[in-house]
Amino acid sequence: MNHRLIDQVMNRDVVRTGPAASFKEVADLLARHGVGGVPVVDGDDKVLGVVSETDLLLRQAAREDPPHRQNALLSWRPRRSRGTGARGRTARELMSSPAVTAGPRQTVTEAARVMASHHVERLPVVDDEGRLMGIVTRSDLLSVFRRSDAAIRDEIIEDVLVRTLWLAPHTVGVTVDDGVVTLTGKLRRRSEVPIAVRLAGRVDGVVSVTDRLAYQEDDSHLRPTEQALHGIAEAWLRKI
Repeated sequence: MNHRLIDQVMNRDVVRTGPAASFKEVADLLARHGVGGVPVVDGDDKVLGVVSETDLLLRQAAREDPPHRQNALLSWRPRRSRGTGARGRTARELMSSPAVTAGPRQTVTEAARVMASHHVERLPVVDDEGRLMGIVTRSDLLSVFRRSDAAIRDEIIEDVLVRTLWLAPHTVGVTVDDGVVTLTGKLRRRSEVPIAVRLAGRVDGVVSVTDRLAYQEDDSHLRPTEQALHGIAEAWLRKI
């Protein structure tokens, strides 16, 4: 199965700014282009950080509050560079740094994990030397869920059932309704049922999988190594 890659969903026309841009210039840039944040790049187009609406709001909030409240505000942002805060006036002083980035050949799933773990809404996409290639947002990643039901069904049949599980195309019935997949039919072994369900669930655009599969042979009493000899090796499938 081929998961969608970042370079298939990213925006290549990236709004960016330089490190010397003023607070007002950055605010105007965000408003003019209707974006929530922009990469800060140097003269070689290498990403230094990201400045967002949140960064600007934190700076303004910190100016209005006494020092003990400023510290509490800035604690919300663990990646803030040294020397920034209420005195920040340029993109370099305001930006989050180092930037959390993605590579063009990472999968959409991997990028989603990075966004979630770092609590960011956008990832600059960079090449091997750190130069800006594009940007991917949460809405870009969610685009895989706009795939048609027919496309999802075709991929499950061709990539999961035929190429991965080596089944005849009509061994398992596959229906897809608004991204919800239902699998019906009868597999040869019980141990193959959860494998088919798990692999179908990993197809891009699948919301959930309903398991209505039956089986001919109950091999649950066998040890995993014996199951592998009778069917598909679980260790091999984990590499897919």
